Amino acid sequence: MRGEGAPARPDGDTADGGPAARGGVPAPRPGADSAAAAASGAGPSPRRGKRRILRWTASVLAFLILATAAAGYLYYRHLNGSIQTDALNLGENKLGGSRPNAFGQTPLNILLIGSDARDGEENKALGGAKDTFDGPPLADVQMLLHLSADRSNMSVVSMPRDTMLKMPKCTEPNGKVHPASRGLVQTNESLSRGGPGCTVAAWQDLTKIPIDHFMMIDFKGVVTMADAIGGVPVCVQENVHSLTRDGKGSGLKLAKGENVIQGEVALQWLRTRYGFEDGSDIGRAHAQHMYMNSLAREFRRNAKLSNPMKLNSLAQAAIKAMVVDPGLNKIDKLYDLSMELKKVDPSRITMTTMPWIPSPSDSARVEPKPGAEAEDLFRMIREDIPLDGKGPEHPAAPGAAPSASASGAPATPAAPASPAPSLPTADPAAPPARIPVSVRNATGGRDGAQGRVKGRAGEVAAVLAGKGFARAVADTQTGSEDTTVVRFSSPDQAGDAAAVATALGLPASAVQKTDDVPGIVLFVGKDWRTGSAPTPPPPAPTKAPDSSRPLNGGNDKECMAIQPGFTW
Repeated sequence: MRGEGAPARPDGDTADGGPAARGGVPAPRPGADSAAAAASGAGPSPRRGKRRILRWTASVLAFLILATAAAGYLYYRHLNGSIQTDALNLGENKLGGSRPNAFGQTPLNILLIGSDARDGEENKALGGAKDTFDGPPLADVQMLLHLSADRSNMSVVSMPRDTMLKMPKCTEPNGKVHPASRGLVQTNESLSRGGPGCTVAAWQDLTKIPIDHFMMIDFKGVVTMADAIGGVPVCVQENVHSLTRDGKGSGLKLAKGENVIQGEVALQWLRTRYGFEDGSDIGRAHAQHMYMNSLAREFRRNAKLSNPMKLNSLAQAAIKAMVVDPGLNKIDKLYDLSMELKKVDPSRITMTTMPWIPSPSDSARVEPKPGAEAEDLFRMIREDIPLDGKGPEHPAAPGAAPSASASGAPATPAAPASPAPSLPTADPAAPPARIPVSVRNATGGRDGAQGRVKGRAGEVAAVLAGKGFARAVADTQTGSEDTTVVRFSSPDQAGDAAAVATALGLPASAVQKTDDVPGIVLFVGKDWRTGSAPTPPPPAPTKAPDSSRPLNGGNDKECMAIQPGFTW
């Protein structure tokens, strides 16, 4: 994205800012930013920066935890008191956590946040921009990590730091209220509206994806942990030096081919804009994804993490650098998460950037791409569909609905596959007449804007009875759901719940295991306010859109293209 406009940071003596090339517009020449700004009448703002700050920082976190826990550092319980914790969601829209699929498997959604806070000597030395020292931090990195329910694949979606959104109302634990914005606000300002819990709220409002956890990291943590890791291989197609004639750029200087980088050089790679591709933040995001994938491969090999002293250093660096939600504020919780993340082979990791367009109100900013593409990417995360196009890892068990990672309409995998040993087998369905079903009216939806349709639970119970479910009854309890779902509480009800969904033509993702209901409960959502069948959703996409620039984690041949004028 472009460098002008709030709320980017001014970046001191190694700034990396100025307008970015987009959509065929020529990339800025070294030294051209000042002239362009003068011509347009736009001067630099104290909060507007010329170097995009640490867009990548949080991207390292999930894989960092793998290394932190790899040697079993559970005995570091004395570190528990050092883990910084903040509220998970400060917004009013509480979606709750991710729900289990028909097999009782639960996906995980973790928001990774990189803070540009300049508080403390180390952060100030690394961040520059003296006029912003000790000021409110910005969420200059925002990446949503999705771990699939069956742990076969992982997806990462980056949101450009200058995306314009409507901010939700956020209320801090002390009662301080940040009102919802009347207009569009740059997404990285969310962090200054009460903390990471407001960034989580903004993501949930936009994407409708339930976020289970967040992790946030700052400058000093990036450098310390990069040193502890011992280096990450990266590749450039030509010699590169990220420095303009007037001293802007990250200062990164690498020779053509593969380089193993760590410490401040790794920080330079991840903050470089001038010198990569077209000089835009989109190119920088691609470089960050390359680094993150390479980091994952290094952790998988475990080649550089066999030294206990190095692991100890990494563990302590992680604890000191992170802020997490209450669900991750213990060493054993981080360890458990690391073991889940470690199950995914890098070849099943897909990095993407949210599809975007230049903002109509400010071409130096962006907005989510209207139409299907951004929403398709969000829907794939919501419905646990792999972004790499490989489809479900396992077929559904006999008598069950298809895997929850299948598309919106029931489907059969092209080729049979043997279920993994860890995949539970759904209980075979009983005859419909023997299956008790409670039907709840949830037709008002989550926002409740339309109100519930009176008597709808009884009408749908009659529809089920007509399909042979003689024990279907209208429940006096109600609910609030945008889409119709079937929930069950016991594993031996999985097959029966799937039979209800199949009879109504519901997708596999509509069958959910939970402890919050007694028996099998059908929630009639906003998508079924009238008629004898719910409105079928359009077919779900099966692969990330090309505009999200997907990058596979197993691709170790990717090499960064260099912007003309930045070679040596």
